[in-house]
Amino acid sequence: MSQVASATSHSASLAKLIADRIFRGESVALDALRIAAANILLVLCAHITSPLPFTPVPITGQTFGVLLVAVLLGSRRGMLTCVLYLVEGIAGLPVFQPLGAPGPLRLAGPTAGYLLAYPPAAFVTGWLVERLIAHRFGGFTTLRLTGALISGEAIIFAGGCAWLALGMRLGWTGAIYAGALPFIPGEIIKIALILALPAASNWRGNARSIGLYA
Repeated sequence: MSQVASATSHSASLAKLIADRIFRGESVALDALRIAAANILLVLCAHITSPLPFTPVPITGQTFGVLLVAVLLGSRRGMLTCVLYLVEGIAGLPVFQPLGAPGPLRLAGPTAGYLLAYPPAAFVTGWLVERLIAHRFGGFTTLRLTGALISGEAIIFAGGCAWLALGMRLGWTGAIYAGALPFIPGEIIKIALILALPAASNWRGNARSIGLYA
């Protein structure tokens, strides 16, 4: 709970993020509610999945969920949401995408590197979004938000490819072909969806007022 309290005080020092606009107020209980709701969102995204015949890594909605949680909650709460997600999965709860070994055995499988990269990716993306809001950049805001999302993607795929190359012994070339290149079109679509989400949900006015959009 102390981590949640720290996240609460941290978020209070910033202009409101989208999650703070949805659940208004500042308290440990409200932050716990925001994290729990984001955790459910991440689990639902993880179960959007499709296997690929030429790679052990399936297409999933997990990266979309991680980046969206970071944009909604910011750095610390976004990271806590991803840590909670990993703890649930390692404990055996059915939160991971269903195409893989259950529980802690998932961390010995081909997607382990991606999973372990989720907390730092959420933290970095959320931190960049917080800077974007706090400094109220007047121009190129969509471009800056895109940069924040790409930074999170880079961390996730660096972790995933590193594990495939070293842990699964595919080598770096094999890891990039199996763990990165097939997913680039889908990740572009995911980023575009996150960029469009505030406007599509009628949040653009709130986002503009806090600096998320110019």
